[in-house]
Amino acid sequence: MRLVVNVAVLCAALLSPLAGAQTSSGQAYPAKVIRIINPFAPGGSTDIVTRAITERLIPVLKQQVIVEHRPGAMTNLASEVVAKAPPDGYTMLMGGAANAIGMSYLAKPPYDTLRDFEPVILCLKGANVLSIHPSLPAKNLKELIALAKAQPGQLNFSSSGLGSSNQMAGELLKVMTGINIVHVPYKGNAPALVDTVGGHVDMIFSGVPSLLPHIESGRLRAIAIGSLKRFSSIPKVPTFDESGVPGYESTNWFGLLAPAKTPKEIVTRLNVEVEKVIKSPELSERFIKNDGLEPIGGSPESFGAFIRAEIDKYANVIKVARIPKQ
Repeated sequence: MRLVVNVAVLCAALLSPLAGAQTSSGQAYPAKVIRIINPFAPGGSTDIVTRAITERLIPVLKQQVIVEHRPGAMTNLASEVVAKAPPDGYTMLMGGAANAIGMSYLAKPPYDTLRDFEPVILCLKGANVLSIHPSLPAKNLKELIALAKAQPGQLNFSSSGLGSSNQMAGELLKVMTGINIVHVPYKGNAPALVDTVGGHVDMIFSGVPSLLPHIESGRLRAIAIGSLKRFSSIPKVPTFDESGVPGYESTNWFGLLAPAKTPKEIVTRLNVEVEKVIKSPELSERFIKNDGLEPIGGSPESFGAFIRAEIDKYANVIKVARIPKQ
């Protein structure tokens, strides 16, 4: 009899972070609507990813989970809202590379990514693909680098804006190869892509979903992908590592961040439930095949370590490339 009681107590203790998460008022969590703040406009990749996840969280958490848009200022508007929100698990940010880049890129960041946020879970990782206009006489990365070195300052690349992961992808390539290519920032990925497809800009760094139709049609030539392994959606595109730039990695990522000091029980509950959602067969297959994104998951601690590594990586790129602070 005593053994049965002890086992029951042990099981209850192990399950308590999931079943017994509570708010500061003592209510079972969640007791009201949860907001996930999207730092970009509706219709973009962050919106699509966030809505896919929240739709499947609602029946699990038995509570409404809504997406709220706060675009602008290099994601600072949305990030600051969440950083200053009560740490009760009801306001979260769908964070990304900008939250790491901003720590070195901005002269006075309105928040500190490591101090003001509680990592919940790294949901997905994608990769920036270097694609060029087919008028350029380069069939692979080696030829492109040789062309850039023969014409320093003559070739250019577009990005979705200053401080974006797309810009940093180009700056990182410049640092690692010694080439001199000119950055042309746009107000969003769509106009950057239009001008690259139209031949007004030589090359672009962007995610798989937006580039795939143009790569398949031949309007753009994919040169290399910034992941450490090839993507199943574009299996013929080699990695930078395979192409002669070992260690190059340029990713875009999506991860849930809560305000600092959010109770551990709530963070754990969200971490476990979101991981189940992103790794469900239906959603996992969709992310990989349709969106060129890899479901990641893992613990809040591993997400925190990833963010620290991202901050260090971009700080080094910004320093070496001598990119002026904004």
